[in-house]
Amino acid sequence: MARSASVRVEVFADLHADVGEAPHWDERTKTLLFVDLTTGVVFRYDRSGVKQGSFPVGQEVGAVVPRRGGGLVLAVRDGIVTVSDTGEGLELTAPVERNIPGNRMNDAKCDPAGRLLAGTTTFDFSPRSAALYRVEPDWSFEQIVRDVTQSNGIAWSPSGSQMYFIDSATQGVDVFDYDVGTGSVGNRRRLVTIERAHGVPDGMTTDNRGNLWVACFGGAAVRCYSPAGVQLDEVLFPVTQVTSCTFGGSDLADLYVTSAAYRLSAGQLKKEPHAGATFACRPGAVGMPASSFAG
Repeated sequence: MARSASVRVEVFADLHADVGEAPHWDERTKTLLFVDLTTGVVFRYDRSGVKQGSFPVGQEVGAVVPRRGGGLVLAVRDGIVTVSDTGEGLELTAPVERNIPGNRMNDAKCDPAGRLLAGTTTFDFSPRSAALYRVEPDWSFEQIVRDVTQSNGIAWSPSGSQMYFIDSATQGVDVFDYDVGTGSVGNRRRLVTIERAHGVPDGMTTDNRGNLWVACFGGAAVRCYSPAGVQLDEVLFPVTQVTSCTFGGSDLADLYVTSAAYRLSAGQLKKEPHAGATFACRPGAVGMPASSFAG
C-alpha cells in the first residue's frame, strides 16, 4: 500500500464546524459548497479559501447540491428542499420520511442523469430503521435500499454502471449494479470492509480512474481503494473526525475534506485545534465533475 505521507494537507476553511459534511464542487460557479450538519448552515467558498457566503437552514442539513436551472437542493431533517443560491425561498419539495419524527435526512448525491439519491438515519442510530431514496426531477421519490442504519457516502463509477454506498454501521462500502437510464439498483455486494479501529466509513467520492476515496471518521484519514476493493493509498489529517471528501478546483485535482468537532472534549480540542475545519490537498488523482440536480 502506498502512503501519502508526503501529501501536503492545508487548512482550507478553519470553521470549527460541529459536523462539517457533504463537500460539493460547483463546476458552474467554481466554488465549494458544504454544510455544518448539526447547526444547519450551508457554506460557499471559492478555490482560494475565501468565503463567498453562508446561510442558516433552521434545521439539520445533511447535504447541498446545485440545481441545473439555478439555486440549490438540500437534504434537511424534514426531507428535500429547494432554496436560492443565497438561502431565500426555502420550500419543502419532497417530504421524505417527514412522517417518521425519529429520522432525518443525511448524505445525498446526484447520479449522472441528475437524479438525487438521498439517505436517512435515525437520531439515535436505531438499527435498520432508515433507507436510501431516489428523488426524480419531478420530485417523486422511492425507497431503493431498505434496512439501513446510517446512510452515508454515495458515489458512481466513471461509466455510471456501478454505484457505491456506505451504511456506516456496517463498517464498509457496498457496490450495486446501477442503471443510469432508470436509476435502478441491484446485485448488492461488499467491496471494502474497514476495521473499527481504523475509523468508521463516512462520506466518499470517486476519481476518474474509478478509485474510491473514503473518509474514515475517527480514523484521521481518507483512504483510497481500487474498484476491486484493494487499498491503494492513505492521506492522513491532523484531526480524527474526518467526515467526507470531494475533488474540485480548476483541474479537479484538489481533494477537499470536511471534518467535525462533534462531542470532542476540551482536552481533545486542545490536541486538535483544527477539528471541524475543511482541508485541501493534492493526492495525485483527478476527480470527475459532480452532477447537479435536474429538477
